[in-house]
Amino acid sequence: MALIGMRGVSWGFGGTPLLEDIDLHIEKGERVCLLGRNGLGKSTVLRLLHGDMTPDSGEVWRSPNATMGLLGQEVPEAHCGAVFDVVAGGPGQKAEEIAQHRIEALLSVAGLSPEEDFSRLSAGMKRRVLFARAVAPDPDVLMLDEPTNHLDMEAIAWMEDFLLQNVQTLVFVTHDRAFLKRIATRIVELDMGRAVSYPCDYSTYLERRQAAHEASEKQQAEFDKKLSAEEAWLRQGVKARRTRNEGRVRALLKMREERRNRRNPVGNVNFRVDDTVRTGKMVIEAKSISCKYGEKTIISEFSTRIVRGDRIGIIGPNGAGKSTLLNLLLKKIPPDTGEVRHGTGLMVASFDQLRQTLDEDKTVADNIGHGNNFITVNDQKRHVISHLKDFLFSPQRCRTPVHILSGGEKNRLLLARLFARPANVLVLDEPTNDLDIETLELLEEMLFHFQGTILLVSHDREFLNNVVTSTMVFEEPGRLVEYAGGYDDWRLQRKATPDKAKEKKPEKPAAKAKPASKSDEKLSFKEKRELEGIYEKIDALENEHKDLCARLGDPALYKNNSDEIAAAKSRLLALEKEIEHAHHRWETLEAKGGRP
Repeated sequence: MALIGMRGVSWGFGGTPLLEDIDLHIEKGERVCLLGRNGLGKSTVLRLLHGDMTPDSGEVWRSPNATMGLLGQEVPEAHCGAVFDVVAGGPGQKAEEIAQHRIEALLSVAGLSPEEDFSRLSAGMKRRVLFARAVAPDPDVLMLDEPTNHLDMEAIAWMEDFLLQNVQTLVFVTHDRAFLKRIATRIVELDMGRAVSYPCDYSTYLERRQAAHEASEKQQAEFDKKLSAEEAWLRQGVKARRTRNEGRVRALLKMREERRNRRNPVGNVNFRVDDTVRTGKMVIEAKSISCKYGEKTIISEFSTRIVRGDRIGIIGPNGAGKSTLLNLLLKKIPPDTGEVRHGTGLMVASFDQLRQTLDEDKTVADNIGHGNNFITVNDQKRHVISHLKDFLFSPQRCRTPVHILSGGEKNRLLLARLFARPANVLVLDEPTNDLDIETLELLEEMLFHFQGTILLVSHDREFLNNVVTSTMVFEEPGRLVEYAGGYDDWRLQRKATPDKAKEKKPEKPAAKAKPASKSDEKLSFKEKRELEGIYEKIDALENEHKDLCARLGDPALYKNNSDEIAAAKSRLLALEKEIEHAHHRWETLEAKGGRP
């Protein structure tokens, strides 16, 4: 039995409608996922079904007495007070209408404190509260818009289990492919104003959609070929206007109209990073770093060595210290103890989780060009509008202020800024929030071909599996453990050695005078002198490399003689080899005789 649906619904701001003649029925017991690119109407469909908006034409209908619950994409500023009161005061509900014991039980399983002030919670905890608010009345149809945004992996797994066990009928929008694969029983794809239903799981949907797209392209190619032939016939002249051919002319005019009204798909996002200037082999080295906030230990005695080409995923619950770890590794904040050392030639580009680097009052174009019409991308001069078109911004959208953009559009704008500058180290802090799945897959492909180093914080399990080659995991407060592979690899390794995660790292003994050992005696006098001087040699080479990179990045250099440019590039390549050889020699001497 259908609980809610649409008949012939159209909606838009004028011009080409966002939704055009949509038919959609949600049956009891279905878990329907709405898919489509950002800006194609997924959130609009949810709001139309929920009754927050009215269609321009057509009808939204609901089964008599059917109740609806909605978790929106954003956190409304109006919510305040204790967590219990926020959950009890859902839309159209009074506190006494929902049994107190149900709310208390729901808050308990969600890990929420009833008395805590909602306004003081983190973004992830606020999402938990609003989810509880939506499900507390036990609605007949629950609607969720990007429910996993800002949630850590533990909270996402809890939500998945809760939905499978407690919610019968669900309509949701998500970019989280792991969540989608586990929850959805039907896919509805929004594309070019239409809604196409695929009554199957996500993997089957991908196969059927590919087949449907190939059939559609073939059909359109045949139509265009026929139209071209008819146009050629008409150009033959007077015989096309004879009475017996008037029907053929009318058919041609109808074909022209159909071709004009065809809605072509939006182009693809075009990602490319200029990573032609390489770092040295060693990118970042952390030695026994620790960090505290007050009495809370965030990171304790952590050491790591990141080399060129590493793709590292950073995993942990909200508030564990993932962003703090990034800031420590990038030297944005100093550790309380220990040290962080950078290699040569680092050109870091950072993706900001909270979008704090965007000026909300400026236009999309001004956030990229800073008042200039042209920017330099991959050593080529490009118009700002042309660059933004690669990220699916129309010329009209480029001239709108940032504060009216959707969450997905803001993330695409951040990516456009990120990839407008040369970089050999990418720092991505939750880049997947609000991005549509197709854009996510294109971003994954770009990162796969990126030759530099990647530091990635994400709760998107599929994204981590497809991008990273190793992980740093906050397994308990202050304790970081490194694993090879992605998210699934970490889970398998942790499952195979469950006691390892519980073991406490032994405290480092106090430094003592080191007596001569047999290994020390393996070094000759000359080698010992070489080892003592190798640090200064590496520092000198790396400083020269850094200065040369800065020189090659100065536009003034390219106004000089081409021989000077060629000599600088040649010296840069030679330096990279010298630095790599020096590091290798350092490691060899240390292995043979120990650090002096």
